Amino acid sequence: MILTDHEKRMLNGEEGYPIQKAMQILTQLGEIYGAEKMIPVTKVHMPGSSVVVAGEAGTKFVEKMVERGGSFKASTTLNTGAVDLKIWQELGYSEEIYHFQVRLTKAYEKLGAIPCHTCTPYLIGHMPRLGEHVAWGESSAIAFVNSVLGARTNREGGPSALAAALTGVVPEYGYHLQENRYGHILVNVEAELAGIVDYGTLGYWVGTKSGSKVPVFTGIPKDVSLEALKMLSAALASSGSVALYHIVGVTPEAPTLEIAFGGREPEQEYTFTKDDLINTEILLNKHQGQEVSIVVVGCPHASIQEIEMIAKELDGKTLSSHVELWVTVAQPVKAYAERCGFKQIIEKAGGKLVVDTCPILSPMAQLAKTKGYQALVTNSAKLAHYAPGQWAMPTYYGGLQKCLKAATEGVF
Repeated sequence: MILTDHEKRMLNGEEGYPIQKAMQILTQLGEIYGAEKMIPVTKVHMPGSSVVVAGEAGTKFVEKMVERGGSFKASTTLNTGAVDLKIWQELGYSEEIYHFQVRLTKAYEKLGAIPCHTCTPYLIGHMPRLGEHVAWGESSAIAFVNSVLGARTNREGGPSALAAALTGVVPEYGYHLQENRYGHILVNVEAELAGIVDYGTLGYWVGTKSGSKVPVFTGIPKDVSLEALKMLSAALASSGSVALYHIVGVTPEAPTLEIAFGGREPEQEYTFTKDDLINTEILLNKHQGQEVSIVVVGCPHASIQEIEMIAKELDGKTLSSHVELWVTVAQPVKAYAERCGFKQIIEKAGGKLVVDTCPILSPMAQLAKTKGYQALVTNSAKLAHYAPGQWAMPTYYGGLQKCLKAATEGVF
């Protein structure tokens, strides 16, 4: 790689051990992927923010960066952690996992991170511009920031994102280069997408066919909501490993079909029909009639608009005696929901606004065993995909109203 004089000084250790170690990681990564140079990044979203992912080794590594004087050069937000740091006891998490998470979070804070612990940093002000180079982890956030916002990031893991935050640079390869951002697969959407959940179902279907290739969608309405795009991003990155997609006439790099494909012909073409919508929803319902135990919405973390919808559905109602309801959100959005009165309505019904964590990046298997959960209900294709394997918990999947009805009636 061709390094600037400043980058050479960082690599040689002239700016301290943490930056030298970070540059070693980044230059090796650049050599592997054939990058010619480094490029500056202004924003980082840190995927290794849960101790379930980082473990003891990862936590000690972050602590070592603190001890050796490390400090972040790029604005850095933290992805979801392992527990809600306020109501962890109420939710049933162990004291051991709580203190473990506090260790890691405090270490990141000392480096300069914003300890928001959310998978939707774009909902709380961490909003890159079109064409801006960033270093983000968390699969749904990567797909959203690349596609909906048109910023540029690769799929960063914990070590590479940490290195980018410490140095303010990343190797220029992959989705940082324009030639890699054009579409590969054409998806014609013929099915009517009636609600947010249908976008998750669509994303799940397409992800199984596209793998890591870039899909281009036609047939999606121009007034598609942010919440629908959030669900689409998460599902594409779960059943496949999609980090970038385009929607003709909607996303910023696809004003036309020709521009989305860079003038090339699609490698493959698919049509998403009503039957595909129905069959994929059936596929995501992995249950055998078990009793509903917990309903989780907000995967990825819910927007204030989603919380308003939930509050309106639950107003004047009460949860079934054997069902828990988690609405997972970012801390600032929870504060906003409280000011609007939505939090009070949800809690009066028996639900909880859960911050700092999500079931996928928490020790949910142990919690499910301890609390005797029988089955999960969710409107998230991502969560419906992971829960049966990660927790061995049967999953019911459907729209928001259906999920909330299951919460109040105890039956899906």
